[in-house]
Amino acid sequence: MTKSRWPGGGQDTPRTPAPAPGRDSPWGARARPNPEPPRAAAPRPDARADDVAAAGEAEDRREMRLYGRNAIDAVFARRPEAIRKLYLLEARIPQLQPLLKWCAANRVGYRVVAEDDLRKLAASSHHEGVVADVLREAPQSLGTWLQALPAGPACALWLDGVGNPHNLGAILRSAAHFGVSAVLLPKTSPLALSGAAARVAEGGAEAVPFVRLGREDNALAQLRSAGFKLAATVVRGGDDVFAAELPERLVFVLGAEGEGMDAELAKACDLRLCIPGSGKVESLNVSAATAVLLAQWSARLR
Repeated sequence: MTKSRWPGGGQDTPRTPAPAPGRDSPWGARARPNPEPPRAAAPRPDARADDVAAAGEAEDRREMRLYGRNAIDAVFARRPEAIRKLYLLEARIPQLQPLLKWCAANRVGYRVVAEDDLRKLAASSHHEGVVADVLREAPQSLGTWLQALPAGPACALWLDGVGNPHNLGAILRSAAHFGVSAVLLPKTSPLALSGAAARVAEGGAEAVPFVRLGREDNALAQLRSAGFKLAATVVRGGDDVFAAELPERLVFVLGAEGEGMDAELAKACDLRLCIPGSGKVESLNVSAATAVLLAQWSARLR
């Protein structure tokens, strides 16, 4: 059986007292006083697990389903208006009171569900007790991003064919940690943020914007005119990244898992960099390689 407060609420809505929001709680910063319950109709109380899943389906392609505390914390802290529906375990009610109060104040439906239902909604057992349907954030154009970019050191990641959601999530987590300014997506790339990637990113997906590139030659020209050098990351035949002089404004171009990057794109780059190793394996996973490259770029700026 589920408990719900879709807009309008119902008698089965959990009534755990709300703790006073504090500075130590990432949810508390956005908490608002609990208003009178909205008057929209509540869902029927006998909703079954299949109905729960159906009710949580994204209404259009602009929505995506997130799961995991840190991923949803980050959305709530930065753009709470993007949250459209919320599902949670009863055990999470005390920790999520500020978010639940915000949902009630803004007519955003939430429902307390059983573990099995939440696993179905997330399509994962790694949901950490909470799932949300949120609006996607559209990628910026390269021109818009460059215009807003402050002067000084900056690093971006050009993902040429990276597609594995767990690799993308790990890349975003490292990018957020090292202060990367953007993830650049080729014009034809189908890569998009998913719930799995956002969970692995542990909040990093909200910290690093996606930028959609136009024609490759135009993108290269725009980046160079803004002071960026482009570095192709290769398995062999490149300069040792630990010995190379890395520029303050740098775009690391990362190739697809397995196939590597496009050969013509690699030729068009200003630098070719590799990460030397023992030779016992061919190379690092693309997400692990990203972390090494970013750590080295960051260290060069100190």
